[in-house]
Amino acid sequence: MINLPLNCDFTGKVVVITGAGGVLCGDMARAYAQAGAKVAALDLNEEAVKKLADELKAEGYICEGYKANVLEPEALEAVHQQVLADLGPCDILINGAGGNNPRASSDNEYMTPDTEGCKTFFDLEESGLKFVFDLNITSAFLVTQVFAEDMVKTGGNIINISSMNAFRPLTKIPAYSAAKAGISNFTQWLAVHFAPCNIRVNGIAPGFFVTNQNRALLFNEDGTPTARTGKILAATPMKKFGEITDLLGTLLWLAVHHKCCIAVISSHIRIGDMNIPQVFRVFQFFICHRKADGLVHFFLEIQTVTGQHVEKLVQEDALLSVFLHV
Repeated sequence: MINLPLNCDFTGKVVVITGAGGVLCGDMARAYAQAGAKVAALDLNEEAVKKLADELKAEGYICEGYKANVLEPEALEAVHQQVLADLGPCDILINGAGGNNPRASSDNEYMTPDTEGCKTFFDLEESGLKFVFDLNITSAFLVTQVFAEDMVKTGGNIINISSMNAFRPLTKIPAYSAAKAGISNFTQWLAVHFAPCNIRVNGIAPGFFVTNQNRALLFNEDGTPTARTGKILAATPMKKFGEITDLLGTLLWLAVHHKCCIAVISSHIRIGDMNIPQVFRVFQFFICHRKADGLVHFFLEIQTVTGQHVEKLVQEDALLSVFLHV
């Protein structure tokens, strides 16, 4: 049971989440299920999503687990048909599948004239870069093609999981950083494209969270932190990694139906500067008006629990692009 940071009711809504066999997206599935949604948990790891679905069902929630290769259109369509039969058409899509690959990661942080004896940028494999791009960008493209069609007539929500790497690339992982930058850009494109269908497309860019994919990078086999962890936490005000609840307030809030004026958000969730769930509890309100130029303008004011003003945003047309530096 997760202590949800927001009181949202998604009863009757069908939420499709890719990458649900992982730590973060698995807990996202739990959050939506607890909020009343019918959840379709998709992952290549069938055992993981079946276990997740069984656990949620045992707690009285609605969740089905499906094996899904997010890079195979025909397999995705087969899963789509299963979801339609079991739960109904998709209302909310979370594109959470993604990750990195060692073939696209260097050993050294910086290249120097005397660097030798390690895997450098010049040793990275083209196949590794293509794999990372496919896993992050191509997967979001293919999954959206399949499931967003359910929303064209009725409206809906798409939330893409980007990364702070999209805005501040980390050393050693050029392919992952570039791929997540692509996700952020693709999110903005989709938001404009689907706006006439009342499909809102948003993105979340998490900072550092400990997952199965990065655990070996952050901790030694004996459980002690690696040198890289030391560097990361040294630049994090609260000196700790993020917790899943730091993401859930944003995730749930973005999908609440009555927040229909929001078309694009890229939420930069950097852990330690403030308590993210608290920030989203004190969202004030939106004011929408039509100016003399005929464009609809949205104003969003956010105030933190400490009273600090974060940002006021204005964007023309029916598209709000918000960059929350939290």
